[in-house]
Amino acid sequence: MAGTAPEALAQNFFGLFGSDKPSVSAQTVAYQLDITGLGGDDQALGAIRDVSTLYRLRLEPPQSGDELVRRAEADLPRIVDALWGSGYYAARASITIGGQSVMLERTLSASARAALDQLRGRALVPVAIVVEPGPLYRFGSVQVLEEHGQAPFSGDILPQRVVPVKAGEPARTSSVLNAAAELSDHFRDRGHPFVKVSRRVPIIDHRTQTVDLVLLVDPRARAGLGRTAVKGAQTVDPAVVRSFIYAQPGDPYSRRAVNDIRKSILRIEAIGGVRVREATALDAEGNLPLDVEITERLPRVVGGSVRYSTVDGPALKAYWAHRNLFGGAERLRFDADLFYFTGNQNWPGGSSRRGLNVDDIGGRLSMSFLKPALWGTRNDFLFDAYIQRELTNFYTSQLINVTTAIRHRFTDAFSMQIGLEGEIGRSVDPLRRVDYGLIGVPVSVTYDTTDRALDPTRGVRVTASITPYHGFGDAPDVFAVGKAQASAYYAIDDEARYILAGRIGLGSIVGGTLLDIPAARRFYSGGGGSVRGYDYKSLGPRDIFGNVIGGKSLLEASVEARIKVSETIGLVPFFDVGQAYASSYPDGSAPLRYAAGLGLRYYTAIGPIRFDVAVPLGRRPGERPYAIYVGIGQAF
Repeated sequence: MAGTAPEALAQNFFGLFGSDKPSVSAQTVAYQLDITGLGGDDQALGAIRDVSTLYRLRLEPPQSGDELVRRAEADLPRIVDALWGSGYYAARASITIGGQSVMLERTLSASARAALDQLRGRALVPVAIVVEPGPLYRFGSVQVLEEHGQAPFSGDILPQRVVPVKAGEPARTSSVLNAAAELSDHFRDRGHPFVKVSRRVPIIDHRTQTVDLVLLVDPRARAGLGRTAVKGAQTVDPAVVRSFIYAQPGDPYSRRAVNDIRKSILRIEAIGGVRVREATALDAEGNLPLDVEITERLPRVVGGSVRYSTVDGPALKAYWAHRNLFGGAERLRFDADLFYFTGNQNWPGGSSRRGLNVDDIGGRLSMSFLKPALWGTRNDFLFDAYIQRELTNFYTSQLINVTTAIRHRFTDAFSMQIGLEGEIGRSVDPLRRVDYGLIGVPVSVTYDTTDRALDPTRGVRVTASITPYHGFGDAPDVFAVGKAQASAYYAIDDEARYILAGRIGLGSIVGGTLLDIPAARRFYSGGGGSVRGYDYKSLGPRDIFGNVIGGKSLLEASVEARIKVSETIGLVPFFDVGQAYASSYPDGSAPLRYAAGLGLRYYTAIGPIRFDVAVPLGRRPGERPYAIYVGIGQAF
């Protein structure tokens, strides 16, 4: 038996937010509805509820018994159709109202209808949809034929695994509709934008309780991508939008190709929405024209965030940005990132904390400017400048950095960047004080096929950079810093409720000595974006007094299982490993350090809110037993 009470319980949280039953009223014939006879077939139950006026209007009772009966009479043929669509081709249905039956071939008399009026204002009228479903019919033979030749497709055009309906499955209309949609998608992905899928009238065999199905597919013409017109631009130069469209006329048409156009345009910060409309006919070259309709975002944005970890301490961030400064989607952004240092610098020359102290405040003030699509090309101009004061348990660094660069976008996923960097600063650590200046030429590449920035579920993300530097003051005359990080994301199920994620990071400094390289340029491991559970930048080579001094190389890796337990809540068990080394490559001179933990995710429209608890494995004296991290977005 199935009824409305369990659903009411689930939807209304045990009655805390209202009732699923109508109130008894002297002006209406209120009723309570039950649906019986379906056992545990929730699919058929849902189909009946979808078509039933009695169910849909159960909280809006009729004013008379006659109106209630008319609702039942209108429901009966729709309910039978719904049962057929659910695979019950021998089904019967009736509706009882106050103990009297309404059937397709029999209705209630006028006196019976009038008698129902006597219950107005006295009690809920019991109404039941009584189903006799009979046997569940299944598909017998299933054929997919080319419409004109009336012959099956060859295996290279339509592999058998692609046919979404199999013999022996319940013969439900929804399965047929899904099959038609999947076949359409298959042929569209093979370059047929106007594919048509129809079906013959199914053959129902009541003796064997089977349904034979024939689907007819007319692929129609194969097409390429045609011209792309940009529409809807109000203040953004359409040439900028076109520079983010990497498809060329004549490229093969597919659903993915169309979606890639939308995805790449959305990388323009001034654009808030993109809709790609396909033409209804091919052009003279046999290509499919596209109209790209864009919606612009508000140009100015201001925001902020708060983060905290038991290791790194509290931090505040605020920013202001203009996303279309001169009409070419130029982005100008100012950031202020402040933190309060809660650690101790227990080394000669360091400062130990004694209560609240202004010297324990650090942070970063930065400005960045991006001019995309220089002269309508795929070249972007970037300018970044920042002032930073960084405090860790093992060094203090103050610096000013300015970088300018040109980035070329080969595709939406792959880009390369080269620039010029200048920096002046001072760092103090257990080794020495270094006053320095640097001029560098940073070169980097990025390859990113992930589907989301803050919460990727599929794809890979690879970044690699190398920067040769010429040093002044106490810095080495010549040295180079190389970094690389790769992460991969694999969704086990189609809904991306179970995701495996992995990350590996490498770093190397060639040239110079640890003594001369500024402390902030050395490699360290540990902390929220590294090996969770350990103090920030606390893993690496140490001096004879046990102080971490940083290294010339780095090796890190992480794995996570991201499990959604509901639409808004997720659990993330994770394992991190890492270490920094004194040599220019990870030579194994120090043991790798490990950590494990469990994270909680609260999924929002802008990204998941992260709460991680990590425990260092093989904890040593002086190391904390655990660490807590809170932030927005996944750990990597």
